Amino acid sequence: MSLLLEVKNLTTRFNTENGVVKAVDGVSYYIKEQEIIGMVGESGCGKSVTQLSVMQLISTPGEIVGGEVILEGRDLLKFEDNGPEMRSIRGAKIAMIFQEPMTSLNPVLTINQQLMEMLQLHLNMGRKAARERAIELLGIVGIPSAKNRIDDYPHQFSGGMRQRVMIAMALSCNPKILIADEPTTALDVTTQAQLLEIMRDVVKRFQTSLVIVTHNLGVVARYVQRIYIMYAGRIVEAGTTKDIFSNPCHPYTIGLLRSIPRLDEEEGSKLIPIEGLPPNLVNMPPTCAFLPRCNRKVEACFKQVWPPLVPVGSGHYVACYLCNKEKTGEPTAK
Repeated sequence: MSLLLEVKNLTTRFNTENGVVKAVDGVSYYIKEQEIIGMVGESGCGKSVTQLSVMQLISTPGEIVGGEVILEGRDLLKFEDNGPEMRSIRGAKIAMIFQEPMTSLNPVLTINQQLMEMLQLHLNMGRKAARERAIELLGIVGIPSAKNRIDDYPHQFSGGMRQRVMIAMALSCNPKILIADEPTTALDVTTQAQLLEIMRDVVKRFQTSLVIVTHNLGVVARYVQRIYIMYAGRIVEAGTTKDIFSNPCHPYTIGLLRSIPRLDEEEGSKLIPIEGLPPNLVNMPPTCAFLPRCNRKVEACFKQVWPPLVPVGSGHYVACYLCNKEKTGEPTAK
């Protein structure tokens, strides 16, 4: 699989009355063709802002202050956020399933109108062809009697069905990359599983790539090939799904895994939460941001700046002095 999207040192800030919020702090990652990756971390760690920055959907007081987003050889950050080049990318090349299906659809427009708008705008379809394609898309994402429901309003659909409509809208222009931002929020576990199965089938059928943004490692375990763990605006661990689940290195990754219920645990065993709270992104500590919550800290952690991502295996990267020392025999930062 060839490289489709490459993000290099992406940096996004929010200028607030209390100071500058470092929401995304030098994030780098890549996506291959027809690949599914996961971006995982607690709320407020920068997952969604990273994806919004890729699509230049950051509004005031936010600002993308550095980095590159290379798609098919072009740096998207060199385009004006509302210019014709960027508008041609959104929806047609990169599409997003937004976090709240209950509020992401326009309540005063029918599903048909909202789907047809995308098709007419990006693919120059006529009304009849756009309507037929909209019905086909609703059928693909599993909405029964799509022909009869195409003219319904969002409030006539359940939460799970609205999320299916959002998936259909994102797929309407056959994008190269599909970003699913917390696609299973506020849905029951059965509906969650159905939607994730649909999105996996979509990747195969439309030959697209998929980014699943979530706080739950359990959600991505079955569906993604690679996982990026984010904390306080940075990636702290990256690797294949097998690496992350069978050989987690960063204490934060280990904490996330311990907080997930497991079927192989003994009856009556308790989940182990991650103590403390995420750092204030306005006043970031000079050392590792996870240090106050870490139960594996070593002397180097108190003296050094935030550790860089370094390889600890084939395709496995970790930003932790302890992990680096265990894997290489010596600290990576002097």
